[in-house]
Formats: sequence, C-alpha cells, structure tokens
Amino acid sequence: MPADMPLRAAIIPVTPLQQNSTLIWCTRTMRGAFTDPGGDLDRLKAAAKAQGVTIEKLLVTHGHLDHCGQAAWLAEELGVPIEGPHEEDRFWISRLEDDGRQWGFPGRSFEPDRWLDDGDQVSVGELVLDVYHCPGHTPGHIVFHHAPSKFAIVGDVLFQGSIGRTDFPRGNHADLIEAITTKLWPLGGDTAFVPGHGPMSTFAHERRTNAFVADSVLA
Repeated sequence: MPADMPLRAAIIPVTPLQQNSTLIWCTRTMRGAFTDPGGDLDRLKAAAKAQGVTIEKLLVTHGHLDHCGQAAWLAEELGVPIEGPHEEDRFWISRLEDDGRQWGFPGRSFEPDRWLDDGDQVSVGELVLDVYHCPGHTPGHIVFHHAPSKFAIVGDVLFQGSIGRTDFPRGNHADLIEAITTKLWPLGGDTAFVPGHGPMSTFAHERRTNAFVADSVLA
C-alpha cells in the first residue's frame, strides 16, 4: 500500500498452521490492531514495535485455535480489548484449551469485550472498518472491510484459489457460498483481501479463476 494511505498492513504468519495474523494501523495516529493473533506473540509484538505502532485492540474473525488461541494472553499483557467474532462462535472459543492440547500448541478460552454482528463497525485509530457476518466455515465467522482502502481481512472464508473448509462442527457449504457471493463480491472486484492462510488476492481475481466460486462455476 502507498505510504500516504490512511491504513497500512503487515501480514505475520503465526502458529504451525501458518495463519495470517495481520497488523493493521492508522497512519495518522500510529495506533493499530492485530487481527487473529493465534500465536507466536513475541513475533507479533516485535512487528508492532518495528513499525512504531501502539496496539489498541485485537480483532478476531472466528473462533478457531490458529486464529485466536492465544488472544486472551496477548490482550491481558497489552491491556487491550478483544472485539469479535460473532457470538455464534462462542462454542469454538469455549474449547480452545482442548483444541490446543489436540493440536500441540496452547490455547485459552476468553470472552471478547465485544461480540460483533453484521453491520457493526470497529475503529482502529481514526480508521473505521465495516463488519460482515459470513458464516459457513464457522457459524460466527466475520470479515473486516476498510472501504476507503479497498481492503478486507476475510479469515478462512475465501483464499486465493480456494474457500474455507465446511466439514467442521456447524460448518455449512451453502452458507459459505452465499456469504462469499452476497457479502464479499458486492464490496468490489478491486478489493484486495488477506485470507487466513496463503497469499493475498482480489475479489475480481477469485471471481475469474477460483474453482469453487468463480462466476463461471456458479453460473
């Protein structure tokens, strides 16, 4: 992103699953947030320090271990609130300790300071991001969108060339397809997005080439 943009972002892959935690910040105030701080907290803190960013909150797209398993510890250490996901993911967050034991890296349950719903907004410095409820991968999955920057953080809803898994408890393939086509595509093809894993892409590229949700596939 150009240096004069109001929002800047740095992707920091974390956990053995290489989940894309993103440091986003307001260039006017240098206040920022981590999205999906699932682990490797020292790396995250070092990234914020390197950019000169003061973290004011944590934002969570959904309740899976690699996305939020260590958010509680980071929020406590930094003295900041957690916002998100949608309350339908409460059951995922409640099992983070058990999932951590199963996957071999620690997790801790938490109660976010604010559950988020479709149509809500979150602030980071002077930035305002819109919240979209996009169930399917998990029932409470949300997406963050900064319209002025044409930038979205979509978690495990959509990837470059793929879509989120729906074979987890309370996953739903039809819901996921509907969320992508009715919530994400209207945000504009020139919107760049950070997925939960792997490289960035744009909605236009996925509408042309994605084997699961390209316009030609769904036609």
